[in-house]
Amino acid sequence: MTTPARFLCSDAARLRGDPIAGTAPYGSVWILIEYRGGWPFNGFDGLDLDPGIKARVNSAARAMRARVVLIRRPGRARPDEQPRWAVLRYEEGGSHSQHWGAWDDDSDLAGIVTALDAPGERGRPPVLLVCTHGLHDTCCALRGRPVARALSEGWPQLVWECTHVGGDRFAANVVVAPDGVYYGNLDALSAVRVVEEHLSDRIHPDHLRGYTGLTPPQQAALSAVLHHAGPSGRHDYFIERTVRDDDRWRVRVTGRLAGLSTFEVEVHAQRARAHQLTCRALSPSSAVYYEVTSLHVA
Repeated sequence: MTTPARFLCSDAARLRGDPIAGTAPYGSVWILIEYRGGWPFNGFDGLDLDPGIKARVNSAARAMRARVVLIRRPGRARPDEQPRWAVLRYEEGGSHSQHWGAWDDDSDLAGIVTALDAPGERGRPPVLLVCTHGLHDTCCALRGRPVARALSEGWPQLVWECTHVGGDRFAANVVVAPDGVYYGNLDALSAVRVVEEHLSDRIHPDHLRGYTGLTPPQQAALSAVLHHAGPSGRHDYFIERTVRDDDRWRVRVTGRLAGLSTFEVEVHAQRARAHQLTCRALSPSSAVYYEVTSLHVA
């Protein structure tokens, strides 16, 4: 008797050709908490920490619409170093800041609440977050861990494994924070190439899920511009105008630099057929994707 193959959501999504552009969740503030033990299914919320501290951190995070993720170094226990926490913030106009601290006791995490109201330090290199949260989704571990290892060989000080960041079916997922750039459908080789280019301020559209400061239709429009005009820097284009008409959008994408054009992009939202979208999903569900129906130079 043949044993059925194990279902993997990332394999299924690749076979279906699920569109990747326009799938980055919103977020401009990141709270990172290094935790070297096992990660619960629900991440920070599932940790056995002081309930009052957890409540304070969660309340402050909700107020800022911040995403809380657990982090750890790939394959490194680092028993002689204190676990760290960080608040990373991306601001309008492209500036960003980081505030790092350390914790031995649960009460030390209260520093996160204070840091959310502090300016932070500017000029630090970005953090590379690789989702490897296997208890949340099998694909994140199977595809994420090789990517984390490969990236840590080149950028050991920048790379962290992390808990769920969304879009399990696009594993391996890499988030550059606080830049707010999501990449997906990566393997070890493509991840190294994508990060090399990103750190050289050349963003390619092939693995780009989107910028977290933009809406999904805007993300899809910008991705289409990069496909048409070629890779560009994180802030070389901006969204000048977005007009919605029911399930269609007209997005004006404008280049900031000399030689870059302005584009008018039309985007149409469509709902795909229902599928099992994650490894642990109990029933099929349908995702909305954003199809670019026209693009021309304004």
